[in-house]
Amino acid sequence: MKQLRNAAFAALALAGLASASSASAELPKGSKAPVFSTRAALAGKEFGFALKAALAKGPVVLYFYPKAFTRGCTLEANAFAEAMPQFKAAGASVIGMSADDIATLKDFSRKECRDAFPVGVASADVAKAYDVALGTSGLTSRTSYVIAQDGRIVAVHSNPDYRGHVEQTLAAVKALRKK
Repeated sequence: MKQLRNAAFAALALAGLASASSASAELPKGSKAPVFSTRAALAGKEFGFALKAALAKGPVVLYFYPKAFTRGCTLEANAFAEAMPQFKAAGASVIGMSADDIATLKDFSRKECRDAFPVGVASADVAKAYDVALGTSGLTSRTSYVIAQDGRIVAVHSNPDYRGHVEQTLAAVKALRKK
């Protein structure tokens, strides 16, 4: 039953991606990242996440994904988890964001993010601010932002295919260190 539900959500996400792709206009490189606070989970524990506080420590990779425990979102979370030592070595933090409820995110943070990085609740306001809302579906597009410590977006990667998000964002974070 759970597999059927996940397959249905994945189909919904892909349908939403297809219908919203032409309307999608993620925030441009160089723009100021909207500041937000949300509920998040790391290693199954809930906490309050504030972008401003995270940026005080270094650059932030903010990646939006459609739905926890769907195939692409699970594989993307696994890839980010595997690359966390590289992100940390480059001085960056990572947070995944979806419209899932906090209970789902607690579970997802343990099982698929492997306790390596947090996932947060992308409210409708946050999804709108980052221009990642997929119509009225409640889902977000698969869009990754790299935000420099000064709050400016230095890289954007938007693609329904999860592959490439980790590599693109890691390269952007490493490029920041060279500046």
